[in-house]
Amino acid sequence: MENQALISWRAIRFRKIDRAWAAVVLLPILLGLLAPSQFLPTLEFTFDAFMTTLPLIAFAVLMTACLTAADAKSLIAGVFKRRKHLMIVSAALIGGLSPFCSCEVIPFIAALLVAGAPLSAVMAFWLSSPIMDPPMFVITAGALGVEFAIAKTACAVLVGLLGGFGTAAIESVGGLRNPMRPDLEATSCCGSAIKDGGTKWRFWEDADRRAAFRATLIENAKFLSKWLILAYMLEALMLAWVPPEWIAGALGGDGFLSVVTGAAIGIPAYLNGYAAVPLVAGLIEQGMAQGAAMAFLVGGGITCIPAAIAVWALVRHNAFACYLAFAIVGAVLSGMLWGVAAQSAIL
Repeated sequence: MENQALISWRAIRFRKIDRAWAAVVLLPILLGLLAPSQFLPTLEFTFDAFMTTLPLIAFAVLMTACLTAADAKSLIAGVFKRRKHLMIVSAALIGGLSPFCSCEVIPFIAALLVAGAPLSAVMAFWLSSPIMDPPMFVITAGALGVEFAIAKTACAVLVGLLGGFGTAAIESVGGLRNPMRPDLEATSCCGSAIKDGGTKWRFWEDADRRAAFRATLIENAKFLSKWLILAYMLEALMLAWVPPEWIAGALGGDGFLSVVTGAAIGIPAYLNGYAAVPLVAGLIEQGMAQGAAMAFLVGGGITCIPAAIAVWALVRHNAFACYLAFAIVGAVLSGMLWGVAAQSAIL
């Protein structure tokens, strides 16, 4: 009995360990032991990337805390529900032009989900936003041509619309209910402690609402920070250890198969947007098909490993599966459409 009680106590303590923070701590230790040359570069990359994203995280966390303390969840959700289709189109269009990369968009998505926005509109923004932004447009136009940059922007909106209306169709038959993961819901339900109820924007005048604000601010800051730090660590290792030659060998050729291959390989092999554009430009010079290039950039931009980890941390498995499915299908469609357009222009 004593041994069983000891085992049970140890199991409870193990379950209380935050695995994301544990990975953040253990990964540098393993690098120091197994790959010491990569120890400092990984930490430096992670620190620089996180500090760049920190203002966005701070804004999103502050916004979430204010919305929770004001008890604005039902109000915002009602606005989205009354205009769902319009919000899907708006989210896809805004996402295609917003200046956020696949990791930087995560804090805003978390805030929208907490505020009660429908997953369909969130999915449209989530899918379209990482593909293109103003600096990326300039870089893409310079390396791959203005036509390619315009086509990629159109593909961003197309994928957003596909994911938004596809998610709305699934929601209409009762699917994808309560998309947030339970641990995120737990960090964002401080509004339940508000006794008065109803939306009150001057929340600082109420003690319960002030307490809800503080609790939400702290919990969401910890939640977003741990996952983004881990994501940036993995991105640093990908940049260091994924050989561009390997990607070039896998993405050669032409036709439908190369487009599918580009979309599939873009998920794990995509480095980051600014590194991927010159890489793809070099691959095209080596014979990579235009359609495969578009599929790689679209699919990889949405679902690169750092971004996928952050998405996994926010939503349940079924919503994450839809996110991957829409990204892959959207990337393949984008590649096929651009491949046909590029081929027609050549002919």
